[in-house]
Amino acid sequence: MPRIAGIDIPNEKRIDIALTYIFGIGDKVAKDILKTAKVDPNIRTKNLTSDEFKSIQAAIEALPTEGELRKIVRDNIETLKRIQAYRGLRHTMGLPVHGQRTRTNARTRKGKRKTIGAISKEDATKTEASATKK
Repeated sequence: MPRIAGIDIPNEKRIDIALTYIFGIGDKVAKDILKTAKVDPNIRTKNLTSDEFKSIQAAIEALPTEGELRKIVRDNIETLKRIQAYRGLRHTMGLPVHGQRTRTNARTRKGKRKTIGAISKEDATKTEASATKK
C-alpha cells in the first residue's frame, strides 16, 4: 500500500478514487491534482511509476490535508466560539449549526433522547413503592 500524506491508500482502486481517502481531498480536488501531476486518472494505484507517485505527492503537499487541515477547521470553530457568533454558540451547545430543524430530528448532534416532565411507568412504580415504605 502506498503512503501519501500519512495515509495508506488502497492498491486495487483507481488513483482518482484512492486519493479521496485522504482528508481534505474530494473528487474534484483529486482530479485537479492528477491533472497538475499529468497522471491518467484511470490507472490503478499499484501500476503507478515512481515518477508519477512523486509528482502526485508534490501536488498534494501544496494543499492543506489531514492534520494541518483538521487544525485549521478546529481553529475556525474556536474563533466562532470565542467571538460568540451564532454558529459558535450552536457548536458550544452541541446543536446543528446550519439551520436544520431540531424539534424532531438532530439526534446526531443532540445525543440520546432525555425525557423531561413525563416519567415512564417503571419509574413511576419505583417512586410510588419507595414513597409507601417511608
